[in-house]
Amino acid sequence: MGNSRFVTLLQLETQLSSLVTILDVRVVEGAKLMEFPEDFNQLELLDTHGQLIPRGSGSMWTGSKEDEEEAEEREHNEEWYLKKEEALKDEPKELILWAAENNRLSTVRSLLAADPLLVHCWDEDGYTPLHRAAYSGHVEIVSALLASGSKVNPRTIDGWTPLHSACRWSRVSVASCLLQHGAELNAQTNGGLTPLHLAASYTSFSKTDSRRTLELLLSQRHLKPGLRTSSGETATEVARRSGPHHFMFEMVMYYIVSFYLYNL
Repeated sequence: MGNSRFVTLLQLETQLSSLVTILDVRVVEGAKLMEFPEDFNQLELLDTHGQLIPRGSGSMWTGSKEDEEEAEEREHNEEWYLKKEEALKDEPKELILWAAENNRLSTVRSLLAADPLLVHCWDEDGYTPLHRAAYSGHVEIVSALLASGSKVNPRTIDGWTPLHSACRWSRVSVASCLLQHGAELNAQTNGGLTPLHLAASYTSFSKTDSRRTLELLLSQRHLKPGLRTSSGETATEVARRSGPHHFMFEMVMYYIVSFYLYNL
């Protein structure tokens, strides 16, 4: 191949990203989204205020020592759970949200048998039982909720779907289940984050599930890796500065570029 035909992978990636941006015009209908300043970076907001996001009793949260101590305190015996359920028995909405987060499958099933519409309830931040089960990593609860008619793509007030929650905390089994039930792979939050952005932002060599979550998303045929956040970053760019698995994006991009050139 002559010098005139030699194009570096980086140049090809830039060209492909531009092509994706041109071809992927996303039209959002019927949704009233929050307005953000042009320089708003939701990923930085997660770094500074991530502790405010619900994360469940089984979270892979990598916060401070105080966060770890708080997680330890959430380990309770069966008697504690039964007392909690008794205290919430007259508040079915609160109970099913709590039960979904705490992996109380029999409680979720009994509540839905009594009132099937509870599957669609939400808390003050817009988190549904499915969101809570997703960020806590409870795949059996997720399956039960979906079987009971839960919508697979409900949105919080910040525009998060359950798939966002699952990918943020590397809940790969939950993410796989949601995708099999039609979860929106390329859904963007109010700040433009996709599940891939979130999976790319919080990875480490010590967390097998973070790598597996990225593998799951990157293997999806209809993935749109060129989508950008409100601050203009793609998931590939986020991965390069945030984690050790950026090479996975480069491998996928190399394949996409090769396929694109082969079909020119």
